[in-house]
Amino acid sequence: MLVLLALGFSSGFPFLLVFGTLTLWLKQSGLALAVIGSFSLVKIPYSVKWLWSPLVDNIKLPYINKLGRRRSWAVLIQVFLFLSIMIMSCLNPAENSVLMAVLACITAFLSASQDIVLDAYRVECFEKNPSMQANGVAIFVLGYRLGLIYSGAGALYLAALYDWNTAYKIMAIGVLVGLGAVLYTTEAVQYNYKKTKKNIGEFLQSSVIQPFKDFIKNKNWGWILLLIFTYHLSNAYFNPVINPFYDDMGFTKIEIANVMKLYGMIAAISGGIAGGLIITKIGLKKGLLYFGILQCLSTLLFSLQAIYGHNMLLFIIVVIVENFISGLATTALVAYISSLCNKAYTATQYALLSSVMGASRDIFSSTSGIVAQFLGWKLFFMVSAFMSLPSLIIIFLCLKDEKKTLK
Repeated sequence: MLVLLALGFSSGFPFLLVFGTLTLWLKQSGLALAVIGSFSLVKIPYSVKWLWSPLVDNIKLPYINKLGRRRSWAVLIQVFLFLSIMIMSCLNPAENSVLMAVLACITAFLSASQDIVLDAYRVECFEKNPSMQANGVAIFVLGYRLGLIYSGAGALYLAALYDWNTAYKIMAIGVLVGLGAVLYTTEAVQYNYKKTKKNIGEFLQSSVIQPFKDFIKNKNWGWILLLIFTYHLSNAYFNPVINPFYDDMGFTKIEIANVMKLYGMIAAISGGIAGGLIITKIGLKKGLLYFGILQCLSTLLFSLQAIYGHNMLLFIIVVIVENFISGLATTALVAYISSLCNKAYTATQYALLSSVMGASRDIFSSTSGIVAQFLGWKLFFMVSAFMSLPSLIIIFLCLKDEKKTLK
């Protein structure tokens, strides 16, 4: 569990270094908003990481392969991740905006590749004890949240105390947490690499096509994908416009930062841990259903905030409740996705399914600004609350008739 905590940290901290934290650095460097907006394209690797996950699943790395299937890839990626962040720390965005964008893309690609490896390793850790999978997810998500604090609030404080370049140099050191954990631990599952395929067609057949075929053997695979896509949608849909909403309510940047980083992060971490414990007691599918319902209800609280406007007490309550329940729901969904993976194709299948989850966040939610402008804040959050309804119906029907299982 301590190893998973460290690996979760390693998985989480690069995310903000190419998104939220980086955009603030760009803004303070004097770049135009249009240029800053174009940097959002660097998140593409997170949504399409399934494209190269078969390579991570099946290629044996030379020289360092003695570390094991997952550990060798993790070490290689983390070394290059350290270098890419360190090079970013040496640049001035105002003078090297194109090079900074390229390095941000490289860092995002390496971070997404690291996610492929570490998610697969986490799933394989509980192959002999699947009932502990939810607890493992909770600890991994806890580490992930700590990583976000490190590269979010931590980077901002360091930049204020020193400068952005120094802050990013210190951020690069965060890679050592995951690297140390990988070198300390042992391979979760021993894997015997097959002999090199005769041609690329055979490789594609066994490494790409076969994992997909294995997944769609489940007659309910279409419903499973719909469940994964819509489960977090009520939360993911409003996230792109949540800060403009707070601004419209009259909250200052300092008020937003303090409430979100203090109350929000503590609540999210607590929810993730509680989610793992509760799922162990009541079961995964019931946890998915109950947490999904709570997630929809918590979204409605923002409509209440829209009615009362600048009310600090209500703001704190809404942030705490929403983040705690989001922590519960995230743990349940990640544990569910993990339970679907065949150990023979863990990296490929998990990358594919998590990309479906990310698509609702990165693609579908891009329309949220237009919808919010058209409907107004109160009605917008009411509509968002019911976007997860399809997933709840699927889970309910599954529980009603366990013979039609989604596993």
